[in-house]
Amino acid sequence: MEPQIIKFYQTGSFAVGNRLLDDSQRSVQADMRRSNSLNSGHRACQGCGEALGARYAIDAAMQATKNQLIAVNATGCLEVFSTPYPETSWQLPWIHSLFGNAAAVATGVAAAMRVKGREEVRVIAQGGDGGTTDIGFGCLSGMFERNDDVLYICYDNEGYMNTGVQRSSATPPAARTSTTATLGADPGNVFGQGKFVPAIAMAHEIPYVATASVAYLRDLEAKVHRAMSLRGARYLHIFVPCPLGWGAASEDTIRLARLVVETGLFPLFEAEHGEVTGRYHIRNRVPVEEYLKLQKRYAHLFGKRPAVDTIGRIQAMADRNIRRYGLLGEEA
Repeated sequence: MEPQIIKFYQTGSFAVGNRLLDDSQRSVQADMRRSNSLNSGHRACQGCGEALGARYAIDAAMQATKNQLIAVNATGCLEVFSTPYPETSWQLPWIHSLFGNAAAVATGVAAAMRVKGREEVRVIAQGGDGGTTDIGFGCLSGMFERNDDVLYICYDNEGYMNTGVQRSSATPPAARTSTTATLGADPGNVFGQGKFVPAIAMAHEIPYVATASVAYLRDLEAKVHRAMSLRGARYLHIFVPCPLGWGAASEDTIRLARLVVETGLFPLFEAEHGEVTGRYHIRNRVPVEEYLKLQKRYAHLFGKRPAVDTIGRIQAMADRNIRRYGLLGEEA
C-alpha cells in the first residue's frame, strides 16, 4: 500500500486543496480530465456513500485503463438510482445483470474481449453487499476459483437498502433492520452470523484483495490503480455509509466512513495471493461508541439503561481487528 505523501493541515477554510499541487500529485477527482463515469442527474439519496464510492472507483479505473473499461452492475441501489429507464448516468459501456450473477456476466465479457483480441479492454463487476455477500456469493467464488480477469467491487452499506433495509450477511451485530428483532432482550442483528468477504477472497489466494472507505480518497484510488495493474481475479470491498438505512445525518457520511476505520471496526488493508501486503495504521484510535451513537439503528444501545455488555462485545470485535491486521503499527 503506497503511503499518502501529501497532507494538508488547515482550520476554518476549505480554500486550500489539490489545485495547489502539481498535476501529477492530484487525486483523480481533482483532475479536470476525470471521466465522470457516474455523472450527475442520478437519483441517489442525499449523502449516499455508494454514489461516492462508485464515482471514485470507476473514475480511477478509467484513468488506469485509459478509458478502456466495461462495467457490469448487479441489481441493487446503485443500479436503481443510476438508471431509471430510459435514462442513465453512466458514461461508459455498462451492463445490468441480475441480482446474483454480476461476477459470471463479467467473466463472460472478459472472455469475449480476449477472444476478440481486445485484451486492453478491462472489465469491472460491481454490486452491493446483498448481491455480493449473499445472492451472488456462489458466482463470485467461482470467479475467484477460476482466476478470471475481472475486478469485482463490493459497495458495502451493510444491508438491502433498496428494498426496505433488510438484514444481509454484511449487517453488523446489534444493528436494527426491518428483518431483525426490534424488541426483547437483544434487539438488532445477532452476534456470530454473517461473513467478511475480503477474508474469504484472500482464502482463494487470488492476485489482489483490498478494503477501502470513501473517507480515504487517495487510498481508495491507489488501490483501484494497483488492482488494474494486475491480471486475474481481484476484489475490492468499499465501505459506503447509507444515511437513510442507518438513520444517520446525510452530512455525516464521510465522518462515519472515517470513524469506522479509526475504531478498528473496518480494517483497511490489501493482500496479494493470500498474504497481507499493506495496512492503514490508525492514527487516532477512538472507542466504538463515537461511531455507533451517530446512527439510529444503534439507538437501542444508548437508552436509559445503556447496553454496556453489547457495546463491549462490539468493542471487542474492533480490538480483534486491530490485533489481527496490525492496525496500530505492530506486525500482524
